[in-house]
Amino acid sequence: MRITAMPTPDPADPAGLAGVLSAVATAEQAGFPRAWLPQLPFIPGLAAWDALLALALAGQQSTRIELATGVSIAYHQHPLTLARQALTTNAALTTDGVGRLTLGIGVSHPSMIEALGYSYERPVRFLREYLEILNPALAGEPVDYHGTQLTAVGQVDLPGAPPPPVVMAALGPRMLDLAGSLTDGVVTAWAGRKTLEESVVPRITKAAAAAGRPDPQVIAGLLVMVTSDEAAARESIATAFAIAEQVPAYRAVLEAEGVGGVADVCIVGDESHVEAALRQFADIGVTEFAATLHGGPETVARTTALLTALQR
Repeated sequence: MRITAMPTPDPADPAGLAGVLSAVATAEQAGFPRAWLPQLPFIPGLAAWDALLALALAGQQSTRIELATGVSIAYHQHPLTLARQALTTNAALTTDGVGRLTLGIGVSHPSMIEALGYSYERPVRFLREYLEILNPALAGEPVDYHGTQLTAVGQVDLPGAPPPPVVMAALGPRMLDLAGSLTDGVVTAWAGRKTLEESVVPRITKAAAAAGRPDPQVIAGLLVMVTSDEAAARESIATAFAIAEQVPAYRAVLEAEGVGGVADVCIVGDESHVEAALRQFADIGVTEFAATLHGGPETVARTTALLTALQR
């Protein structure tokens, strides 16, 4: 199991975009093989930098680290537009014909999409049609598609821009089926080990096999804190990320996990505890653990030291 980084830029960082780029550079310098950048929603006071453009810029300051969106929101742009943007970004991240971008995609949450004036009706159908356009568009093929929710006629032909792998944010069974049948894998948020083992891994693996696709990537995204004061650390997480518990999709996965809040599914403890917990994720079929580091500078440094050492 690879251990990668999902830095979440501080909305209050006076460095602005430079702070986002610095977070990616720090992940590379620390030795992480991949950095995920979330596409944050349009919430007042939240610095919602464009993730793909930021990664294209960050890639100019790095040479090795793979980069990924965790995740781009399908409702924010037409699939042909996203294909063009993703291919342009991957061209900027390509060396000797090999691109460093993975395109993570998802549908976000009803309140965040409806606030933009869009309907969130039938999100699984919407994303299926979206992927049925996006996949051939990324491959440079002509598209002539007329669905129930989306229409696309055109072609994205960008020489020297390799198509990036596509993974999908999914938690529920129908979304997992879609991820297995039409993408290279799944990236989860706030899903604990029980949910991953009993639901996510078997469901997407079965769907990929039924579609004749290779074994899918299973990327688990959670906070990690290496600390000697577990109680205080979990309290800090609960306070900082309380808003996540108000999102219906996350509330449902926490209830399925059998925990009271997001702090209960995060990996928190001393070095031996965190190492053992991460090995359990690998044992159940998680192929990549995308760690968000939380806490003060000393805690982040201690956590980074362990996570990068585990990859050697």
